[in-house]
Amino acid sequence: MAGIYYHIPFCKRICAYCDFYKSAELKYTDAVLERMHNEMEERKDYLSNEKIETLYFGGGTPSLLTSRQIAALLDHTRECMDCSSVKETTLEANPDDLNPRYLDELRRAGINRLSIGIQSFDDDCLKLMNRRHTALEAQRVVREAQEAGFDNITIDLIFGVPGFQHEHLDDSLAKAIDLGVQHISAYHLTIEPNTAFGRRMARGAFSPVSEEVSEEEYLKVHQTLTRAGFEHYEISNYALPGFRARHNAAYWHGVKYLGIGAGAHSYDGNERHWNVNSVKDYIAGAAPEAEQLTPHDKFNEYVMTRLRTVEGIDLDEISSLFGQEHATLTAKNARRFVEGGLMGQNEHKLFIPPEKLLLSDAIITELFE
Repeated sequence: MAGIYYHIPFCKRICAYCDFYKSAELKYTDAVLERMHNEMEERKDYLSNEKIETLYFGGGTPSLLTSRQIAALLDHTRECMDCSSVKETTLEANPDDLNPRYLDELRRAGINRLSIGIQSFDDDCLKLMNRRHTALEAQRVVREAQEAGFDNITIDLIFGVPGFQHEHLDDSLAKAIDLGVQHISAYHLTIEPNTAFGRRMARGAFSPVSEEVSEEEYLKVHQTLTRAGFEHYEISNYALPGFRARHNAAYWHGVKYLGIGAGAHSYDGNERHWNVNSVKDYIAGAAPEAEQLTPHDKFNEYVMTRLRTVEGIDLDEISSLFGQEHATLTAKNARRFVEGGLMGQNEHKLFIPPEKLLLSDAIITELFE
């Protein structure tokens, strides 16, 4: 199996926390889309002999595109590659871009899963993050999407926001559950240097929440959503039965994917490729850069991605992919975490319990080669 990712880098407004590649120069939209169609032709053999099962529009703000522009990319993909096995076609969307007519058009274009960036159901928190919508708009568009026939909807929430703990988080979680969506991605706020929050922090005008608050809020999210019937299957992701995110899960399980667009990344099993983080250079035809992965790189990536998930790492699979010595050493290095209750072991599998996944980075580093 394999997936295709379309990176739409444009945003009307830059969120205060966002560290993804994005551009506010919407005047280049048509030129970027033309280049994306050309790139599709140039790289149509990248996933040869692989069944494509997922298509994903990310960004940026893909919902700034018209339904015709989205349909054109999907149609061209089907012309270039075998998409007969596609099961999931996702579009990331901002609430204020959605309305009943556009939602109906998206369904007709082939989108069958919506990822709506809500982040919070508190208007003051949304203003702090420089979001374009209100809490009421967010609730309204989810219901409009459901009325339009979307039965696979995920929403994003952000916790660990300074000044918005306790009842603010309780309220956002309650409203998210009440909407009846199938999937929720709940991310802890990360303050990156090249963001508005990062620049404020450098001036001493903004500070992250304490580790104690981080752990408390993480557990609150975990307990609230699992009690509501959601499976906590990856550090930041919760799904009702049968509604795990297929495309994102592919990243965590080493599946090949092709990234189309400025700033998009690709993986063919041996190399990583990435397009330039510049709309102008991308339009001009800048070639993707590449990195050959060594066996050392592949092992560390296996450990890093698998331990983000509840399935964890499979010692038999490690032995098959990397040799018995790696499997033996991994089991040895994990022993103290198992004995300390930070990891679980089930026969040949080692995993981090969902309620402990916030500590995954520290554990993963110790298991690296």
